[in-house]
Amino acid sequence: MYSDLAYLIVGLPVLAFVLCLFFGWHLPRGGGFITVLATLGAFIISFGIFQEIYPGDIVHQSMHWFGDFNVGILIDPLSLIMLLMVSLVVTLIHIYGNGYMNGDPGAARYFAEAALFSAAMLGLVYADNLLQLFIFWELVGLCSYLLIGFWYRKPSAAAAAKKAFLTTRVGDVLFLAAIIVLYNNLVNLNITLNPGEYLLQFPVIYAHIAEIPPDQLTLIALGLLGGAVGKSGQFPLHVWLPDAMEGPTTVSAMIHAATMVTAGVFLVARMFPLFYAAPHGLTAVAAVGAFTALFAATMGLTAFDIKRVLAFSTVSQLGFMMAGLGVGAAVGAFAVGVSMFHLIGHSFFKALLFLCAGSVIHAVNTNDMREMGGVGKYMKWTMYTMLIGSLSLAGFPLFTGFFSKDEIIMIAYEYGIAINFLPYIFLILAAVLTAIYTFRMWFSVFTGKERSNYGKHESPWVMLGPLVILAIFAFAFGFAAQHDFYNYLDSNFEHYDMDFVELGIIGGHALIEEHGAAAEEGEHASAEEGHGAAAEGEGSHAIPLHIQLLPYIVALGGILIAALFYWDRVKKFDPSQVTGDKDPIRKMLLKGYYQHEIMTGWICEGIVYGTALISNTIDIKIVDGWLNWLSAWVMGFAGHVRKVQTGVVQNYVTALMLGIVVLVIAIAAISLAMEVGLI
Repeated sequence: MYSDLAYLIVGLPVLAFVLCLFFGWHLPRGGGFITVLATLGAFIISFGIFQEIYPGDIVHQSMHWFGDFNVGILIDPLSLIMLLMVSLVVTLIHIYGNGYMNGDPGAARYFAEAALFSAAMLGLVYADNLLQLFIFWELVGLCSYLLIGFWYRKPSAAAAAKKAFLTTRVGDVLFLAAIIVLYNNLVNLNITLNPGEYLLQFPVIYAHIAEIPPDQLTLIALGLLGGAVGKSGQFPLHVWLPDAMEGPTTVSAMIHAATMVTAGVFLVARMFPLFYAAPHGLTAVAAVGAFTALFAATMGLTAFDIKRVLAFSTVSQLGFMMAGLGVGAAVGAFAVGVSMFHLIGHSFFKALLFLCAGSVIHAVNTNDMREMGGVGKYMKWTMYTMLIGSLSLAGFPLFTGFFSKDEIIMIAYEYGIAINFLPYIFLILAAVLTAIYTFRMWFSVFTGKERSNYGKHESPWVMLGPLVILAIFAFAFGFAAQHDFYNYLDSNFEHYDMDFVELGIIGGHALIEEHGAAAEEGEHASAEEGHGAAAEGEGSHAIPLHIQLLPYIVALGGILIAALFYWDRVKKFDPSQVTGDKDPIRKMLLKGYYQHEIMTGWICEGIVYGTALISNTIDIKIVDGWLNWLSAWVMGFAGHVRKVQTGVVQNYVTALMLGIVVLVIAIAAISLAMEVGLI
């Protein structure tokens, strides 16, 4: 039943977009309730499909579009959990938005764009082919431009929107190039397609990965990674994400929790078999992810804008997800389940944190944490829900973020045993810094003395309600769903009969022992099976007890360090006295490693100025020079020709008769030459 209504998962938000765009101006709160009902309907249908197909079925619907391409819907375990997460989280954000955007003159436009944004992300998730996914991918980028620049009269908002749009286009070009290369390789294979099969369908791609030359697989994987790096804000294309805070807080919550940035991680997860078969494909993913996780975490230590701190945390946590996928070179497709579990958990606690930040900003009318302090006295619900989100982000034991982050760190350790320990080291350091900057934020906002005059009031329940629901998920989801989640995601590629042993041979790596046995049977060990056996010493790579305890120590230690610096009750150190206001490292972190200066002052301006100089030289010296010479010659020749234009009719008749005589003589000469055989 629900499977037949799968098209409405995207159709309902599109309908909401049309209604809000044309009629929202005449409806209460800009018609925000329409967007809420649309995404809620998408969630209900997604949940209904989950009940119908769980645990062992998939939904695949397809129709011909043109040529070798189709339009289709593919709902397997990977896409289904994304559908449930996206539709649920955006529904809660839209409910919150009805309170947050109340009174804004552009509310109707906001809810129309938010509905289209939701539709684009949902369409991206359940697309059954790579071309269709790319179309929705671009629509997501367009909607992000509209929403980040929602307050377009602010120069900073308009600039941030353009920066996001242009930066992500760099990755999108690489993504498109990867699609073209993949398509050409599939065409060259001369595949015989069965009825209902089309090129670039994911099942077709999966079935023929092993037939594509390894060097081509590497090119495709790097192109796909480029697209993911742009959308998911990974180094070096992360620069747009912190500036995306110029939009409404609800937009930040959507972008950072449920839409857009998760698209890149989903793309790598969807194409994981290709990355696994591509030589060095997953190595590149692990390197980019681990470096980004640490790189962004360092910048979160010094930021003062509360939304900017959360933005850096998003970049860092996306790095964890990418690294989790990359270390799949050692543990196989089990890494997909681990990374996606962190993605789902992150969507809950990051949406919670952004909405809590919006609630605080709504009350105090500032984003600067230096002007807050003591807010918890007046915003108890916001304080405690944000505490739950902060504990989850920091990886505090038993909270959702702990389970997923711990698992990523553990498989990174296994990756270190098999290949390289650098990602593991980077992730451990990033985890410590995450706990520090997260509770630096929480202590600075909710504890201590009031540092400015601001509105002392709690947010209305239309805003608090979503916070409570998200807080429940941020606290309990990890403990309740971990085992079943891994088991369900482990079965995703079994539906396509993927042989990861064969793909690993092509890619030049093999699974480590505790995961390899399961991979030979087309299955992947769960966390409890794989790491439990390793902990007991049953595998060839037993995980020592101190390695297992390290994530606990890291989380607790980071929170303690933050308390010693920022919690007034136990504060022992003043950060400014420890580092100094002119400390070069602190200044570098505040400046974000001078990325803006390097990108704009050195690279962009250098390239633009250099290009302009070369273009100017070519234009003046070559183009204009040649045209000026030609025009001067034409004018000179015309000046000589003008002299024969005397205006005397007799001269013109004489010239005509002379021409006729010359023509007759020429014809006669040619005829004579032909007679004597000269021509």
